[in-house]
Amino acid sequence: MSNAVLEPKIFACTQSKVLGEKIAAAFGAEMGNVITSTYSDGEFQPSFEESVRGTRIFIIGSTNPSSENLMEMLLMLDAAKRASARHITAVIPYFGWARQDRKDKPRVPIAAKLVAKMLETAGATRIITMDLHADQIQGFFEKPVDHLFASTIFLPYLKSLGLDNLTIASPDMGGSKRAYAYSKALESDVVICYKQRAKANVISHMELIGDVTGKNVVLVDDMVDTAGTLTKAADLMMERGALSVRAICTHPILSGSAYERLENSKLEELIVTDSIPLSQESDKIRVLSCANLFADVMQNVHHNKSISSKFIM
Repeated sequence: MSNAVLEPKIFACTQSKVLGEKIAAAFGAEMGNVITSTYSDGEFQPSFEESVRGTRIFIIGSTNPSSENLMEMLLMLDAAKRASARHITAVIPYFGWARQDRKDKPRVPIAAKLVAKMLETAGATRIITMDLHADQIQGFFEKPVDHLFASTIFLPYLKSLGLDNLTIASPDMGGSKRAYAYSKALESDVVICYKQRAKANVISHMELIGDVTGKNVVLVDDMVDTAGTLTKAADLMMERGALSVRAICTHPILSGSAYERLENSKLEELIVTDSIPLSQESDKIRVLSCANLFADVMQNVHHNKSISSKFIM
């Protein structure tokens, strides 16, 4: 009886098809054939059009709202489990619902925990994701989680800019750990913005802790949603004497008036990954692909090799 290891198969959810094709090309494999049938009421059903029995499969898909993205991932995981795939890895470049990682007031859900349980129940035997909103979300899973850092993508780009008097900035207190990690790698100073919110996505007040006079500032965050924090921070720093302000944000959610805010702000450049496809183009947005990072990690996972070299911070 042959003990040969079958080659893995790669599939992608609808939203992440472009990224999935890039990852498959970097991996050196063809994209698997999956079709989605949709009923007139909006219900949909994904179907693997090739055998996955006994194989390792990777299902690529970010789970950002709308909830259809998460639902499609769950249905594909369930289909793979019922088709007798041996290993089912959910590759989730952006893990949606992660901002609800704790009870910050009474009578609210911990959605990140719920999503983790749903993914495991659906059939995921491993999770590969990037720049979780909170590191401790890894603990919500009972299955192995490979939590990658986009710093492996961003740091080489930042170094290539050759900026003098570089200062790393965190747009809020919660991101100070990430900012310090970048500053250590780049041997630069750190400043922190302190903000108070009137309600979700609405900032009532912002102050700057540190000096940015004569500095080229790079704001670091895990995601950019409405861009309210980033643009307000950029404008504040320019008022305080900064030479330029850029921002690196792993996940470009960019909802609401985000694009308009970016265009009207003093932010020189927003650098993001393609974990989420952009809804429109902007001269201020530079996209760096995370396809090679995920492809390398998937190769190492398949061949049971270490992936520690992919963790810069």
